[in-house]
Amino acid sequence: MSKRPSFVPRLLCGAVLVALAGQALARDAAPAAPLTAVRAAHWIDAESGRERGPVVVLVQGERITAVNEGTDVPAGAKLIDLGDATLLPGLIDVHVHLTSDPTTGTGNYYQDALTLDVIDDAVIAPTLAKRTLDAGFTTVRNVGAPGYVDVSLRNAIDRGLIPGPRMLVATVPLGSTGGHADDTTGFSPDIRFEGPTGVADGVGAVRARVREDVKRGADVIKFMASAGVLSNEASVGAPQYTQAEMDAIVDEAHRWGKKVAAHAHGAEAIKMAIRAGVDSVEHCSFIDAEGLKMAKARGTYLDFDIYNDDYILAEYAKLGTPPAQIAKEKLVGRVQRENFRKAVEAGEKMAFATDAGVYPHGWNGKQFAKMVQWGMTPMQAIQSATWNAADLLGWRDRVGAIKPGLYADLVAVKADPLKDVSALEHVDFVMKGGVVDRSDIGER
Repeated sequence: MSKRPSFVPRLLCGAVLVALAGQALARDAAPAAPLTAVRAAHWIDAESGRERGPVVVLVQGERITAVNEGTDVPAGAKLIDLGDATLLPGLIDVHVHLTSDPTTGTGNYYQDALTLDVIDDAVIAPTLAKRTLDAGFTTVRNVGAPGYVDVSLRNAIDRGLIPGPRMLVATVPLGSTGGHADDTTGFSPDIRFEGPTGVADGVGAVRARVREDVKRGADVIKFMASAGVLSNEASVGAPQYTQAEMDAIVDEAHRWGKKVAAHAHGAEAIKMAIRAGVDSVEHCSFIDAEGLKMAKARGTYLDFDIYNDDYILAEYAKLGTPPAQIAKEKLVGRVQRENFRKAVEAGEKMAFATDAGVYPHGWNGKQFAKMVQWGMTPMQAIQSATWNAADLLGWRDRVGAIKPGLYADLVAVKADPLKDVSALEHVDFVMKGGVVDRSDIGER
């Protein structure tokens, strides 16, 4: 066998060094990003839970470089003057589904189920992402999507190809045969739904399913600990996995460095999920006193979606939704809100979670008023969608506050959200990563 001439590796190494040196010189020669100053009369310090002001937030590139009390603007900075508005960190929703929306289907439950597919979901997803960003939600956790559409959507947004919020994605949620993640439940056995499925039974199978989701790009693992409302099984809250299966899901996900969100309405399923070590429980409708104590002791986040009951009961019958599903929602709505109040009073860790996709995207902010109606102060509601949500995501080094080093994700409203939190239903200014997405105020 002939040997490669010894000078070839040296030539290749030399070429690589020259290329690297050229890149370094190019970086050194590149001009610094322009400085932008965002000025407002008031701002919400989400970390401390205080309203302060006036403030000038300095932005360079996609990050905040300084937060200066007062009104002075550095020479040469581009000014965005928001006047008497209140500036907040970009809002965070930890429970959305950006591949579905009740306003984008055919208007008929069974026609949607039998004629629309994952390509339809992929086509509408960018529009739904833009609506969410325009509403001031600059970060979301997408907890379930068909066919890994959420992975592609996240990646396209990250590459700057389409506008949308920062996304953490769960890909295909795990669930038991016949359970809330099994789309074939209630349909003829002759009907086959193609594509990736999260249905898995048994300890070995659920571990494999977690690994598959991680392989396909999941940032977080989502599983169905209990039955649900908008699916065709009879129960709304019965456990649908054994304790051993839940333990395996969480152990495997944490082994891969992924947090876990558990869909759970029923009291026993909630407690099983907490025992398994989940990072958050979604919905939490029938949580009991023991479950509240367990969650607080273990630091588990409780994510109540307490607006969408209004929309489901008002609109879903018009879409031909099976009456049994609407009946289940009637069991959940009021009790969930009463338990939300108990969780607030107990001092639980809570993040802002809407289940947008069950109701129209862009309406996420409607939940703030419900949270205040059912026990939170306006500041607590805002913190749930900023500093607390960032903690749940493990992203406090990126988002959730207005402080140096974090992404320049900012929203503003003309009204004082601490006096009327419903002001956050229609934000007036949105910046993501230093780029203004939309503005009804400010000189630019």
